[in-house]
Amino acid sequence: MERGATLFMAYNSKDTAAFKGVWVFCEQRDGVILGTGYQLLSEGRKLANDLGVELCGVLLGSGVNETYAKALGGYGADRVYICDHPLLKDYTTDAYTKVLCDLVEDKKPEVFLIGATNIGRDLGPRVAARLHTGLTADCTHLDVDVEKYKAFLKTTSTIDVDNTPFEDNKNLKMTRPAFGGHLMATIVCPDYRPQMSTVRPGVMQTQAFDEAKSQQTILENVDVKLDASDIHVDLIEIKKSAKKLVDLIGADVVVAVGRGISSNPTRGIEIAEELANVLGGVVGASRAVVDAGWIGVDHQVGQTGKTVHPKIYVALGISGAIQHLAGMQDSECIIAVNKNGSAPIFDAATYGITGDLFKVGPMLAEAIKSFKTSKA
Repeated sequence: MERGATLFMAYNSKDTAAFKGVWVFCEQRDGVILGTGYQLLSEGRKLANDLGVELCGVLLGSGVNETYAKALGGYGADRVYICDHPLLKDYTTDAYTKVLCDLVEDKKPEVFLIGATNIGRDLGPRVAARLHTGLTADCTHLDVDVEKYKAFLKTTSTIDVDNTPFEDNKNLKMTRPAFGGHLMATIVCPDYRPQMSTVRPGVMQTQAFDEAKSQQTILENVDVKLDASDIHVDLIEIKKSAKKLVDLIGADVVVAVGRGISSNPTRGIEIAEELANVLGGVVGASRAVVDAGWIGVDHQVGQTGKTVHPKIYVALGISGAIQHLAGMQDSECIIAVNKNGSAPIFDAATYGITGDLFKVGPMLAEAIKSFKTSKA
Protein backbone atom coordinates (compact mmCIF):
# COMPACT_ATOMS: atom_id res chain seq x y z
CA MET A 1 0.00 0.00 0.00
CA GLU A 2 1.29 3.43 -0.89
CA ARG A 3 1.99 5.91 1.89
CA GLY A 4 -1.06 8.03 2.59
CA ALA A 5 -3.50 5.52 1.08
CA THR A 6 -6.65 4.71 3.03
CA LEU A 7 -7.35 1.11 3.97
CA PHE A 8 -10.97 0.32 2.99
CA MET A 9 -12.63 -2.60 4.74
CA ALA A 10 -15.51 -3.92 2.63
CA TYR A 11 -18.81 -4.49 4.41
CA ASN A 12 -19.19 -8.18 5.24
CA SER A 13 -22.49 -9.41 6.67
CA LYS A 14 -20.85 -12.72 7.61
CA ASP A 15 -18.35 -11.07 9.95
CA THR A 16 -20.74 -11.49 12.88
CA ALA A 17 -18.15 -10.42 15.47
CA ALA A 18 -18.04 -6.93 13.96
CA PHE A 19 -21.70 -6.23 14.74
CA LYS A 20 -22.98 -4.91 18.05
CA GLY A 21 -26.11 -3.19 19.33
CA VAL A 22 -29.88 -3.29 18.87
CA TRP A 23 -31.61 -0.88 16.49
CA VAL A 24 -35.25 0.06 16.00
CA PHE A 25 -36.59 1.84 12.92
CA CYS A 26 -38.90 4.52 14.34
CA GLU A 27 -41.36 5.18 11.56
CA GLN A 28 -42.86 8.65 11.27
CA ARG A 29 -45.61 9.99 9.08
CA ASP A 30 -46.12 13.71 8.58
CA GLY A 31 -43.61 14.31 11.37
CA VAL A 32 -45.46 12.18 13.94
CA ILE A 33 -43.81 8.99 15.20
CA LEU A 34 -46.03 5.91 15.03
CA GLY A 35 -46.82 4.01 18.21
CA THR A 36 -45.18 0.94 16.68
CA GLY A 37 -41.80 2.59 17.25
CA TYR A 38 -42.47 2.97 20.97
CA GLN A 39 -43.57 -0.67 21.18
CA LEU A 40 -40.40 -1.89 19.46
CA LEU A 41 -38.15 0.32 21.57
CA SER A 42 -39.74 -1.15 24.70
CA GLU A 43 -39.06 -4.66 23.43
CA GLY A 44 -35.65 -3.69 22.10
CA ARG A 45 -34.71 -2.44 25.55
CA LYS A 46 -35.18 -5.96 26.93
CA LEU A 47 -33.09 -7.48 24.15
CA ALA A 48 -30.35 -4.87 24.57
CA ASN A 49 -30.26 -5.54 28.33
CA ASP A 50 -29.92 -9.29 27.75
CA LEU A 51 -27.10 -8.68 25.28
CA GLY A 52 -25.44 -5.95 27.34
CA VAL A 53 -25.43 -3.53 24.40
CA GLU A 54 -26.76 -0.12 23.39
CA LEU A 55 -30.30 0.41 22.09
CA CYS A 56 -30.60 2.89 19.23
CA GLY A 57 -33.60 4.40 17.51
CA VAL A 58 -33.29 5.35 13.84
CA LEU A 59 -35.40 8.27 12.64
CA LEU A 60 -35.66 9.35 9.01
CA GLY A 61 -37.43 12.44 7.71
CA SER A 62 -37.15 16.09 6.76
CA GLY A 63 -37.14 18.79 9.42
CA VAL A 64 -37.07 16.16 12.17
CA ASN A 65 -38.45 17.44 15.46
CA GLU A 66 -35.70 16.88 18.04
CA THR A 67 -38.25 16.92 20.86
CA TYR A 68 -39.87 13.83 19.32
CA ALA A 69 -36.43 12.30 18.83
CA LYS A 70 -35.50 12.92 22.45
CA ALA A 71 -38.77 11.35 23.57
CA LEU A 72 -37.68 8.04 22.03
CA GLY A 73 -35.28 7.77 24.94
CA GLY A 74 -38.22 7.74 27.32
CA TYR A 75 -39.19 4.40 25.81
CA GLY A 76 -35.73 2.89 26.09
CA ALA A 77 -33.38 4.31 23.45
CA ASP A 78 -29.86 5.15 24.59
CA ARG A 79 -29.10 6.89 21.30
CA VAL A 80 -31.15 8.16 18.36
CA TYR A 81 -29.68 8.45 14.88
CA ILE A 82 -31.37 11.34 13.06
CA CYS A 83 -31.28 11.12 9.27
CA ASP A 84 -32.64 14.49 8.14
CA HIS A 85 -32.80 15.29 4.44
CA PRO A 86 -35.36 17.00 2.13
CA LEU A 87 -35.62 13.83 0.01
CA LEU A 88 -36.73 11.86 3.10
CA LYS A 89 -39.82 13.99 3.72
CA ASP A 90 -42.10 11.44 2.06
CA TYR A 91 -41.41 7.72 2.05
CA THR A 92 -39.86 6.21 -1.05
CA THR A 93 -38.35 2.75 -1.07
CA ASP A 94 -35.17 3.82 -2.85
CA ALA A 95 -34.32 6.75 -0.57
CA TYR A 96 -35.09 5.06 2.75
CA THR A 97 -33.32 1.85 1.72
CA LYS A 98 -30.14 3.65 0.69
CA VAL A 99 -29.96 5.76 3.85
CA LEU A 100 -30.60 2.81 6.17
CA CYS A 101 -28.13 0.55 4.36
CA ASP A 102 -25.44 3.23 4.42
CA LEU A 103 -25.97 3.65 8.17
CA VAL A 104 -25.98 -0.08 8.89
CA GLU A 105 -22.79 -0.59 6.88
CA ASP A 106 -21.14 2.18 8.87
CA LYS A 107 -22.34 1.37 12.41
CA LYS A 108 -23.03 -2.40 12.15
CA PRO A 109 -25.89 -3.28 14.55
CA GLU A 110 -26.41 -6.95 15.39
CA VAL A 111 -30.23 -6.68 15.63
CA PHE A 112 -32.51 -4.45 13.57
CA LEU A 113 -36.25 -4.32 14.24
CA ILE A 114 -38.85 -2.75 11.93
CA GLY A 115 -42.61 -2.52 12.47
CA ALA A 116 -44.69 -4.69 10.13
CA THR A 117 -46.64 -1.68 8.87
CA ASN A 118 -47.32 -1.08 5.18
CA ILE A 119 -44.05 0.85 4.96
CA GLY A 120 -42.11 -1.60 7.15
CA ARG A 121 -43.19 -4.57 5.06
CA ASP A 122 -41.90 -2.81 1.96
CA LEU A 123 -38.71 -1.47 3.50
CA GLY A 124 -37.52 -4.43 5.61
CA PRO A 125 -37.06 -6.99 2.80
CA ARG A 126 -35.36 -4.45 0.53
CA VAL A 127 -32.86 -3.49 3.23
CA ALA A 128 -32.18 -7.13 4.15
CA ALA A 129 -31.60 -8.11 0.54
CA ARG A 130 -29.17 -5.25 -0.07
CA LEU A 131 -27.27 -6.04 3.15
CA HIS A 132 -27.11 -9.75 2.26
CA THR A 133 -28.74 -10.90 5.48
CA GLY A 134 -31.93 -12.68 6.51
CA LEU A 135 -35.26 -11.25 7.64
CA THR A 136 -38.10 -12.89 9.54
CA ALA A 137 -41.41 -11.23 8.74
CA ASP A 138 -44.43 -10.53 10.93
CA CYS A 139 -42.89 -11.66 14.23
CA THR A 140 -44.99 -11.91 17.39
CA HIS A 141 -42.26 -12.81 19.90
CA LEU A 142 -38.52 -12.13 20.25
CA ASP A 143 -35.85 -13.53 22.58
CA VAL A 144 -32.07 -13.68 22.77
CA ASP A 145 -31.75 -15.32 26.18
CA VAL A 146 -32.20 -19.11 25.97
CA GLU A 147 -33.82 -19.49 29.40
CA LYS A 148 -36.39 -16.79 28.61
CA TYR A 149 -37.10 -18.46 25.30
CA LYS A 150 -37.64 -21.81 27.04
CA ALA A 151 -40.01 -20.16 29.52
CA PHE A 152 -41.96 -18.75 26.57
CA LEU A 153 -42.19 -22.19 24.97
CA LYS A 154 -43.53 -23.76 28.17
CA THR A 155 -46.63 -21.55 28.02
CA THR A 156 -47.19 -21.48 24.26
CA SER A 157 -46.16 -24.84 22.81
CA THR A 158 -46.38 -28.61 23.28
CA ILE A 159 -42.59 -29.04 23.19
CA ASP A 160 -41.08 -30.99 26.09
CA VAL A 161 -38.75 -28.13 26.93
CA ASP A 162 -37.06 -29.80 29.89
CA ASN A 163 -35.97 -32.81 27.82
CA THR A 164 -35.10 -30.99 24.60
CA PRO A 165 -31.51 -29.83 24.01
CA PHE A 166 -31.10 -26.14 23.24
CA GLU A 167 -28.00 -24.52 21.82
CA ASP A 168 -26.70 -21.92 24.27
CA ASN A 169 -26.22 -18.77 22.21
CA LYS A 170 -27.35 -15.16 21.94
CA ASN A 171 -28.83 -15.40 18.47
CA LEU A 172 -32.14 -13.59 18.07
CA LYS A 173 -34.97 -16.11 18.25
CA MET A 174 -37.74 -14.71 16.04
CA THR A 175 -41.14 -16.37 16.46
CA ARG A 176 -43.92 -15.90 13.93
CA PRO A 177 -47.12 -17.65 12.74
CA ALA A 178 -46.69 -20.20 9.97
CA PHE A 179 -48.98 -22.29 7.75
CA GLY A 180 -51.84 -19.83 7.93
CA GLY A 181 -51.46 -19.34 11.65
CA HIS A 182 -51.87 -23.01 12.53
CA LEU A 183 -48.27 -23.31 13.75
CA MET A 184 -45.71 -21.04 15.38
CA ALA A 185 -42.20 -21.14 13.93
CA THR A 186 -39.02 -19.79 15.52
CA ILE A 187 -36.35 -18.69 13.07
CA VAL A 188 -32.71 -17.76 13.72
CA CYS A 189 -30.11 -16.12 11.52
CA PRO A 190 -26.82 -17.37 13.02
CA ASP A 191 -24.41 -16.66 10.15
CA TYR A 192 -25.33 -13.17 8.97
CA ARG A 193 -25.81 -9.74 10.52
CA PRO A 194 -27.77 -7.75 11.27
CA GLN A 195 -30.49 -10.14 12.42
CA MET A 196 -33.59 -8.46 11.04
CA SER A 197 -37.29 -8.85 11.70
CA THR A 198 -40.49 -7.01 11.03
CA VAL A 199 -42.73 -7.12 14.10
CA ARG A 200 -46.51 -7.09 14.05
CA PRO A 201 -47.97 -3.87 15.50
CA GLY A 202 -49.63 -4.30 18.87
CA VAL A 203 -47.90 -7.49 19.98
CA MET A 204 -45.23 -5.75 22.05
CA GLN A 205 -46.36 -3.71 25.03
CA THR A 206 -45.15 -0.12 25.34
CA GLN A 207 -43.32 0.57 28.60
CA ALA A 208 -44.17 3.58 30.74
CA PHE A 209 -42.50 6.78 29.56
CA ASP A 210 -39.36 7.63 31.56
CA GLU A 211 -38.72 11.38 31.49
CA ALA A 212 -35.29 11.07 33.15
CA LYS A 213 -34.17 8.51 30.57
CA SER A 214 -35.46 10.77 27.83
CA GLN A 215 -33.21 13.61 28.96
CA GLN A 216 -30.17 11.33 28.88
CA THR A 217 -30.70 10.22 25.29
CA ILE A 218 -27.88 10.98 22.86
CA LEU A 219 -29.03 12.52 19.57
CA GLU A 220 -26.63 11.88 16.70
CA ASN A 221 -27.18 13.67 13.40
CA VAL A 222 -26.16 11.51 10.46
CA ASP A 223 -24.47 13.00 7.40
CA VAL A 224 -26.97 11.71 4.84
CA LYS A 225 -25.57 11.01 1.38
CA LEU A 226 -28.62 11.16 -0.87
CA ASP A 227 -29.27 12.60 -4.31
CA ALA A 228 -32.30 12.71 -6.58
CA SER A 229 -30.49 10.28 -8.90
CA ASP A 230 -30.68 7.66 -6.11
CA ILE A 231 -34.47 7.65 -6.36
CA HIS A 232 -35.93 5.90 -9.39
CA VAL A 233 -39.57 6.75 -8.75
CA ASP A 234 -41.05 10.24 -8.98
CA LEU A 235 -43.60 10.90 -6.26
CA ILE A 236 -46.17 13.08 -8.04
CA GLU A 237 -48.95 13.28 -5.47
CA ILE A 238 -50.10 11.71 -2.21
CA LYS A 239 -53.83 11.12 -1.85
CA LYS A 240 -55.24 10.04 1.49
CA SER A 241 -58.59 8.30 1.61
CA ALA A 242 -60.62 8.19 4.79
CA LYS A 243 -61.70 4.68 5.67
CA LYS A 244 -63.32 3.87 8.96
CA LEU A 245 -61.46 0.97 10.54
CA VAL A 246 -61.99 -0.53 13.96
CA ASP A 247 -59.19 0.37 16.39
CA LEU A 248 -58.72 -2.97 18.11
CA ILE A 249 -55.15 -2.34 19.21
CA GLY A 250 -55.93 0.90 21.05
CA ALA A 251 -59.26 -0.20 22.57
CA ASP A 252 -59.71 -0.58 26.34
CA VAL A 253 -62.65 -2.95 25.80
CA VAL A 254 -63.06 -5.58 23.09
CA VAL A 255 -66.17 -7.73 22.69
CA ALA A 256 -65.31 -10.58 20.32
CA VAL A 257 -67.50 -13.18 18.65
CA GLY A 258 -66.59 -16.66 17.51
CA ARG A 259 -68.01 -19.65 15.70
CA GLY A 260 -70.70 -19.82 18.38
CA ILE A 261 -72.74 -17.22 16.48
CA SER A 262 -73.07 -19.53 13.45
CA SER A 263 -76.77 -20.27 14.03
CA ASN A 264 -77.57 -16.57 13.56
CA PRO A 265 -74.46 -14.53 12.62
CA THR A 266 -76.35 -11.26 12.14
CA ARG A 267 -77.95 -11.43 15.57
CA GLY A 268 -74.69 -12.55 17.17
CA ILE A 269 -72.84 -9.52 15.84
CA GLU A 270 -75.70 -7.24 16.90
CA ILE A 271 -75.39 -8.58 20.46
CA ALA A 272 -71.64 -7.96 20.42
CA GLU A 273 -72.17 -4.42 19.11
CA GLU A 274 -74.74 -3.66 21.79
CA LEU A 275 -72.49 -4.96 24.55
CA ALA A 276 -69.51 -3.08 23.13
CA ASN A 277 -71.50 0.16 23.00
CA VAL A 278 -72.56 -0.24 26.63
CA LEU A 279 -68.97 -0.88 27.72
CA GLY A 280 -67.48 1.80 25.47
CA GLY A 281 -65.55 -0.73 23.42
CA VAL A 282 -65.23 -2.22 19.94
CA VAL A 283 -66.19 -5.49 18.30
CA GLY A 284 -63.59 -8.15 17.53
CA ALA A 285 -63.85 -11.60 16.02
CA SER A 286 -62.10 -14.92 15.65
CA ARG A 287 -60.67 -16.02 12.32
CA ALA A 288 -63.59 -18.40 11.73
CA VAL A 289 -66.04 -15.49 11.78
CA VAL A 290 -63.91 -13.45 9.36
CA ASP A 291 -63.33 -16.41 7.02
CA ALA A 292 -67.08 -17.01 6.93
CA GLY A 293 -67.57 -13.45 5.70
CA TRP A 294 -69.75 -12.43 8.64
CA ILE A 295 -67.51 -9.50 9.60
CA GLY A 296 -64.58 -7.57 8.11
CA VAL A 297 -60.94 -8.63 8.46
CA ASP A 298 -60.05 -5.48 10.44
CA HIS A 299 -62.02 -7.02 13.35
CA GLN A 300 -59.89 -10.18 13.49
CA VAL A 301 -58.02 -11.02 16.69
CA GLY A 302 -55.37 -13.75 16.81
CA GLN A 303 -52.10 -14.94 15.30
CA THR A 304 -53.18 -13.99 11.78
CA GLY A 305 -55.14 -10.96 12.94
CA LYS A 306 -54.38 -8.30 15.53
CA THR A 307 -52.90 -8.71 18.99
CA VAL A 308 -54.77 -6.76 21.66
CA HIS A 309 -54.14 -5.87 25.30
CA PRO A 310 -57.46 -4.34 26.48
CA LYS A 311 -58.54 -3.87 30.06
CA ILE A 312 -61.60 -6.03 29.34
CA TYR A 313 -61.94 -8.74 26.70
CA VAL A 314 -65.34 -10.40 26.32
CA ALA A 315 -65.30 -13.63 24.31
CA LEU A 316 -68.76 -14.64 23.04
CA GLY A 317 -68.93 -18.13 21.56
CA ILE A 318 -65.15 -18.41 21.16
CA SER A 319 -63.72 -21.86 21.89
CA GLY A 320 -60.21 -20.63 22.68
CA ALA A 321 -57.98 -22.17 20.02
CA ILE A 322 -54.30 -21.39 20.60
CA GLN A 323 -54.24 -19.23 17.47
CA HIS A 324 -56.88 -16.93 18.96
CA LEU A 325 -55.47 -16.97 22.48
CA ALA A 326 -52.14 -15.74 21.13
CA GLY A 327 -53.84 -12.50 20.14
CA MET A 328 -55.68 -11.71 23.39
CA GLN A 329 -54.34 -13.74 26.31
CA ASP A 330 -52.55 -10.72 27.82
CA SER A 331 -55.83 -8.84 28.33
CA GLU A 332 -56.20 -7.59 31.92
CA CYS A 333 -59.64 -9.18 32.41
CA ILE A 334 -61.11 -11.90 30.18
CA ILE A 335 -64.82 -12.73 30.37
CA ALA A 336 -65.79 -15.86 28.44
CA VAL A 337 -69.29 -16.98 27.47
CA ASN A 338 -69.61 -20.44 25.90
CA LYS A 339 -72.15 -23.29 25.97
CA ASN A 340 -69.30 -25.81 26.22
CA GLY A 341 -68.15 -25.80 29.83
CA SER A 342 -64.86 -27.50 28.89
CA ALA A 343 -63.91 -25.04 26.15
CA PRO A 344 -60.20 -24.03 26.33
CA ILE A 345 -61.18 -20.35 26.58
CA PHE A 346 -62.19 -20.92 30.20
CA ASP A 347 -58.59 -21.82 31.09
CA ALA A 348 -57.52 -18.31 30.11
CA ALA A 349 -60.62 -16.53 31.41
CA THR A 350 -60.78 -14.39 34.53
CA TYR A 351 -64.53 -15.00 34.67
CA GLY A 352 -66.40 -17.73 32.81
CA ILE A 353 -70.11 -18.10 32.07
CA THR A 354 -71.39 -21.43 30.76
CA GLY A 355 -74.42 -20.54 28.68
CA ASP A 356 -75.89 -19.51 25.35
CA LEU A 357 -74.36 -16.24 24.14
CA PHE A 358 -77.68 -15.29 22.51
CA LYS A 359 -79.23 -15.23 26.00
CA VAL A 360 -76.25 -14.25 28.16
CA GLY A 361 -75.07 -11.39 25.91
CA PRO A 362 -78.27 -9.31 26.14
CA MET A 363 -78.50 -10.07 29.88
CA LEU A 364 -74.98 -8.72 30.41
CA ALA A 365 -75.76 -5.58 28.40
CA GLU A 366 -78.96 -4.96 30.36
CA ALA A 367 -77.25 -5.54 33.71
CA ILE A 368 -74.49 -3.06 32.82
CA LYS A 369 -77.05 -0.48 31.68
CA SER A 370 -78.95 -0.86 34.97
CA PHE A 371 -75.73 -0.53 36.96
CA LYS A 372 -74.76 2.66 35.11
CA THR A 373 -78.23 4.12 35.65
CA SER A 374 -78.09 3.41 39.38
CA LYS A 375 -74.72 5.17 39.62
CA ALA A 376 -75.80 8.23 37.61
